[in-house]
Amino acid sequence: MPINVPDQLPAIELLQKENIFIMDESRAAHQDIRPLKVIIVNLMPIKITTETDLIRLLSNTPLQVEIDFLRMKGHESKNTSDVHMKAFYKTFDELKSKNYDGMIFTGAPVELLPFEEVTYWKELTEIFDWSKSHVTSSLFICWAAQAGLFHFYGVPKYPLEKKMFGVFKHRNLNDTLPIFRGFDDEYFVPHSRHTEVLEKDIQKVIELNIVSKSEESGVNMVMTYDGRQFFVTGHSEYSRYTLDTEYKRDLKKKLPIEIPVNYYPDNNPENEPLMRWRGHANLLISNWLNYYVYQQTPYILDNLCFDI
Repeated sequence: MPINVPDQLPAIELLQKENIFIMDESRAAHQDIRPLKVIIVNLMPIKITTETDLIRLLSNTPLQVEIDFLRMKGHESKNTSDVHMKAFYKTFDELKSKNYDGMIFTGAPVELLPFEEVTYWKELTEIFDWSKSHVTSSLFICWAAQAGLFHFYGVPKYPLEKKMFGVFKHRNLNDTLPIFRGFDDEYFVPHSRHTEVLEKDIQKVIELNIVSKSEESGVNMVMTYDGRQFFVTGHSEYSRYTLDTEYKRDLKKKLPIEIPVNYYPDNNPENEPLMRWRGHANLLISNWLNYYVYQQTPYILDNLCFDI
């Protein structure tokens, strides 16, 4: 099924070149179907890249999905035009009266700051709290996963001696969970971060279940037992060249950076990166949408009701 996105969104043209079926709002309005409504809180600096990466995954499912993009009212994007932000993004004040089937919080380049020093922290935590009563299931990615674990459950983050950078092998810890339907015993996930959360801290929280980890990159996925929150420390949504772009950017800036692990054939940055994670990235999102959103959400969203 197609994914419904705002008319003229740049991702439409990019993804149509990949033969991904994208339906704009005008065409979707003529279909007699109740799509899943998903809100994306895009905290990444280059918005269009993240929009495209997430829509690519959300479109690979039999379910029809309708997307809203939310921006922080108290933060001005320096890497995406104001025209784009005004055309395709709404503020929390504009959306908070609605209910949503699913919600995605992206990473953000603020991980070395204490959470409370992030300029939009107060606004973001208000959105976090709102999601508990207005969204069936929420997916928190990378920094947002650390932020959500800290805000809801007091789990701290810790700085790493060097950047966790590359594509790392993972294992799930309970293959009976619907989130892992179709997963192989081992699978790869890209990581790009300077901080981490620790298994010992998460294990102290009775509401949380560590369901995926790596010997090299540590905890990857944590979920609440009711499936209403998923915290993922990696970047399954990344495209083939995202780590390549980050690596070459940091080299150009003369920042300390190592060649990303398990990424370039023969560990040679002149070679085209290997795409090791596409299949499991698609499974992650389709399983989340199917088992934890679609099969749990009411047909009439106004009937959404949770005890918090």
